Amino acid sequence: MQNLQVFKTKYTLEVDCSVDTGVIKMSGSSYPENAIEFFQPLFDWLEIYISEIGKEIILDLKLNYLNTSSSKCILDIMDILENYQKSNGKVQINWYYEEDDEDILETGEEFAEDTKLKFNLISYQVSKE
Repeated sequence: MQNLQVFKTKYTLEVDCSVDTGVIKMSGSSYPENAIEFFQPLFDWLEIYISEIGKEIILDLKLNYLNTSSSKCILDIMDILENYQKSNGKVQINWYYEEDDEDILETGEEFAEDTKLKFNLISYQVSKE
């Protein structure tokens, strides 16, 4: 099994999945033409990680914008993680949001309500240099 790395574009997230640490980092904005096609490698990576490695998974999300189809795919990822947790897998979600970004905070709160995963809402400041 290999790490998964997807570089950020104007329309898609940066994704970095580490086999060694079980950390999945996703950051940026997501409004691809075909969200399912974009997220499929991550779905596949997760399924293999869960079946072959089976260690703790930490999902770090630092998002600026999600369109509806991307939100659905993120929810699908959380469903996979929730099923993993139900079978005694250890999962944690870290949802980062800029302290003045009410929309991303509310989106994180909605995801937290929709799952039974350990969910941390973490505020950060953007440096104004």
